[in-house]
Amino acid sequence: MHDERRRIEERVQRLHDQRIKAAIYAAAVPFEIEAWQAPGEPVPFEEAASAPYTPFEMGTPWGPPWGTTWFRMRGRVPAEWAGRRVEAVIDLGFVGDWPGNQAEALVHLTDGTPLKAVNPLNQYVAIANPAVGGEEIDYLVEAASNPDILADDFSKVTPMGDVRTAGDKPLYTFRRADIAVLDEEVWHLDLDIQVLRELMLELGEHDPRRHEITHALDRALDLLDLDDVAGSAADVRAALKPALARPANASAHIVSGVGHAHIDSAWLWPIRETKRKTSRTFSNVTSLADEYEDFIFACSQAQQYEWVRDNYPKVWARIQESVKKGQWAPVGGMWVEADGNLPGGEAVARQFVHGKRFFIEHFGVETKGVWLPDSFGYTASYPQLAKLAGNEWFLTQKISWNQTNKFPHHTFWWEGIDGTRIFTHFPPVDTYNARFSGEEMARATNNYQEKGVGTRSLAPFGWGDGGGGPTREIMERARRLADLEGSPKVVVEHPDDFFAKARAEYPDAPVWVGELYLELHRATYTSQARTKQGNRRSEHKLREAELWATTAALHAPGYAYPHEKLDRLWKTVLLHQFHDILPGSSIAWVHREAEAEYARVAEEVEALTAEAVTALGAGDPRVFNTSPVERREVVRTADGALAHTVVPANGSAPLGSGSGSGEVPHPVTVTGRVLDNGLVRVEIAEDGTLSSVRDLRAGGREVLADKGNLLRLHTDLPNYWDAWDVDKHYKNRYTDLLDAEYVTVVEDDPLLGAIRVERSFGNGSRITQTISLRAGSPRIDFETDIDWHEAEKFLKAGFPVDIRAAHSSAEIAFGHIQRPTHTNTTWESARFEVSGHRWVHLGEPGYGVAVINDSTYGHDVSRTVREDGGTTTTVRLSLVRAPRIPDPAADQGRHHFTYALLPGATIEDAVAEGYSLNLPLRVADSAGTPEPVVSVEGEGVTIEAVKLADDASGDVVVRLYESRGGRAQGTLRTSFPLAGAEITDLLERPLSTADTDGNGVPVTLRPFEIQTLRLAVGK
Repeated sequence: MHDERRRIEERVQRLHDQRIKAAIYAAAVPFEIEAWQAPGEPVPFEEAASAPYTPFEMGTPWGPPWGTTWFRMRGRVPAEWAGRRVEAVIDLGFVGDWPGNQAEALVHLTDGTPLKAVNPLNQYVAIANPAVGGEEIDYLVEAASNPDILADDFSKVTPMGDVRTAGDKPLYTFRRADIAVLDEEVWHLDLDIQVLRELMLELGEHDPRRHEITHALDRALDLLDLDDVAGSAADVRAALKPALARPANASAHIVSGVGHAHIDSAWLWPIRETKRKTSRTFSNVTSLADEYEDFIFACSQAQQYEWVRDNYPKVWARIQESVKKGQWAPVGGMWVEADGNLPGGEAVARQFVHGKRFFIEHFGVETKGVWLPDSFGYTASYPQLAKLAGNEWFLTQKISWNQTNKFPHHTFWWEGIDGTRIFTHFPPVDTYNARFSGEEMARATNNYQEKGVGTRSLAPFGWGDGGGGPTREIMERARRLADLEGSPKVVVEHPDDFFAKARAEYPDAPVWVGELYLELHRATYTSQARTKQGNRRSEHKLREAELWATTAALHAPGYAYPHEKLDRLWKTVLLHQFHDILPGSSIAWVHREAEAEYARVAEEVEALTAEAVTALGAGDPRVFNTSPVERREVVRTADGALAHTVVPANGSAPLGSGSGSGEVPHPVTVTGRVLDNGLVRVEIAEDGTLSSVRDLRAGGREVLADKGNLLRLHTDLPNYWDAWDVDKHYKNRYTDLLDAEYVTVVEDDPLLGAIRVERSFGNGSRITQTISLRAGSPRIDFETDIDWHEAEKFLKAGFPVDIRAAHSSAEIAFGHIQRPTHTNTTWESARFEVSGHRWVHLGEPGYGVAVINDSTYGHDVSRTVREDGGTTTTVRLSLVRAPRIPDPAADQGRHHFTYALLPGATIEDAVAEGYSLNLPLRVADSAGTPEPVVSVEGEGVTIEAVKLADDASGDVVVRLYESRGGRAQGTLRTSFPLAGAEITDLLERPLSTADTDGNGVPVTLRPFEIQTLRLAVGK
């Protein structure tokens, strides 16, 4: 019996693949083709339309890497095809079946109207149904010859990732450009057989339904005339009809299909190519919506909509119409599908603000859910931020990629660090590019972990990553699977409808507390260090510009707050937080452009800040403090002089030693390789590591348990996904960098002592570190310059401290998260590399230490028990990597950053110094203002942003949060007359009226609560 079934299955496959598919197009005539190779970057349609074209023959190679070739295709529908369904069929020389990582094209009419895109799985363009015969066809086809970066499946180092290194050899050979007749009966037969065959293969050996389908296919194919497939197709379909008509079981799982086209805003292609990808995919989707009234397409990323609006107005108009008809569902409410761990808290807020506002403004739609299927883990701050932006649900898919532990839920409540919960779904189909295959439908059913209490799951369907989207074949599969025995029931619907039904049937779903940690792609916390540094510094520079622009707007007559410029700059930063840019997993071209964009942002934001400070009036040198904590620091003036100053939070003060208090800190002494400022004493060994750090405030307590600031170079070749992954075995092979060429005193001043350590290693790499200690501060800074020329290496800086810490605390967006330092379970063991923002804290009752940074994110924490019975807890910052795929020169060259050790630190100290290191004091000649625009009375209430309201009303918006992890009470004071205050959502819409007392607003916060206050300015 088994042999008989296998015979039938093999017969079905051969007849389907070799005969039926070949008969889908019944007749064809070729187009006449001419071509024009666009020089350099893509050109507008108008330029291409007037370009000189030359004859082009089929079988001719075309397309240099990253080039654009325009083809003019002319033809006429034969008269004898009247009454038939006629289409253009175009094969550019496609390689494999992935639409997004190779040649693709957009077909235009000669008046510039985009019709539809062609790619490997969507090669047709509708001409007429039915044709009248004699129709004249004249197309201009914009074909992109993008290289297949993953031709060897992430195992080949290639120069193709940048137009500067890719060469000019043609990549593709044009195979087909025909006007053809689609035989609809054969096309439907093809789909009937696909659906039944795939269902048959997924059913169990002893399932009667499997045997029924097997024999139904065998009997039906006896009716197929191999010499006349088209003429016999109807008979075969009729024989299969009973098998397709058997209804699903009443208890069958329900799969809510949502049309989708995951388009990475940059990845294996540059941003300029994504702009064209959106037009291609969105043209396909709107065409499909015209053909299938039951089709619904969910699309996130407001940035991509804006690109289409600005560059393809006719496609934009079709999108707007599809939204009105209810077939197009804007989702996600973010500017881009950002990385889920690395963006700062205010940046995540702005992702929601700009994304949701775009959809409200242009479609009248307020999105209800967060759509993040492909980010590499998700910060525990998301539930609160999502709810504060007006969202009701959260969707992710990537957790299905976990290497070690299977996530225990598919439908659940996700609880963030502040206690906020959001209804969350994790589709058991385990893909965001579903096509309703039999294998996918079986997985969605079998994998679903809420059986017995829930009945439904979501499946985003359509080709993606590089776009493409749903196809008519996928829609036909959905129709056949709507009610088919042996399969889950498929219903195409809006994701809001799915989430409403899922929540209604399972309101008491289980709760997952804390971060959604992805047990994979851990190297994305470190790869492409300059991109990450650009993000961190841009976030902080924008904070600075907004604060001083607000100050100037309130105190400098004639100054105009730069709403439009700040809006544009924020959107640039938000774009580059996309989950394949900021994580460092894109091609060289993307990261080269990202660095250039961050440099431009820095220049423009610096100009805005200088303009605001200057607008406050001329004056003597003054120190400006953008951080939310009072600063007592040593600063260096423009002429290189040192001064100690005291500056209020979010305010300014005259430059001068001890200004504002008269206090002069204990001087720094430099004795040999020892730095001492009366608070801590730092001893540097001959090899340049820290041999001792004593906290003099704690009775001379020794902080270190072993060499501090130990630079360790690991061999780093993951099993797969070079830029994405660091595998646990990287720890097994390493070299400690202990050969210091020079250990030199470079600063010996009562306000600053510094020792420089220089090292060379490896393949010509060099590290120069200036270890400094300032008067009045226990913070030890490590200003680091690296000239990096390694390959497949991973550099860490380790601080083993004499602390028995049960957990580490790492800053995340609007708070911090605690992670166990033990590895009792596989869940803890899998977190061998984790992310954090500005600081990591280790503590035992009564004492703690923090490690602060200004641009790194990845780190690891481990602990060991020493022979003396004490415990060493080690935190190691991940400084730089050297993956070779997809960017063979990733991280090569110069890097400059600073990290610091803070002995005797509480969480509150870590928060304060994290801000201080990332927001250097600014010295400028200015009159300044006598008081900060806003200030806080009360511990734990931390101001994150100060700006003018986005509606240009002149109201002041202050975003603050509780930063210590406990309850906080305080008062927000203003230096301007306060006419009223409201608590708002992230979009600055009122939630409730806040109490005021003339120039203050009482604030009460639960642990890690975020609050946005809108303050009306009085006369």
